[in-house]
Amino acid sequence: MSDVRNNRREAGGSSVITANRLLDGRIVWQVAEGDWSTIIADARIIPNADIEAAIAQAAARQQADGLVGIYGVQVETDATPPVPVTVRERIRAFGPSVHPDFTPVAELEAHA
Repeated sequence: MSDVRNNRREAGGSSVITANRLLDGRIVWQVAEGDWSTIIADARIIPNADIEAAIAQAAARQQADGLVGIYGVQVETDATPPVPVTVRERIRAFGPSVHPDFTPVAELEAHA
């Protein structure tokens, strides 16, 4: 299985594996083979040389694990927690790109 979502990995870099949980749509990060967390800080960091094989293993279990859309995300490992290199994945990892006061929930609370 080729990871078509992220084909711009650096040879010497590292990645984490992500997916969406079918039950509730939450973004999850692979912690260990077969285990998943909603927090990127818990994610298992995998050298890019090994990421395709790890994605294939995770994809083989996606139905049993209740997941969809498994793929790898290159991260900067000199930060804690690991930080995805692309803006899209940073938003998936850390939340919306707007101030919390401007979210629909905050607007509803302001009008209550």
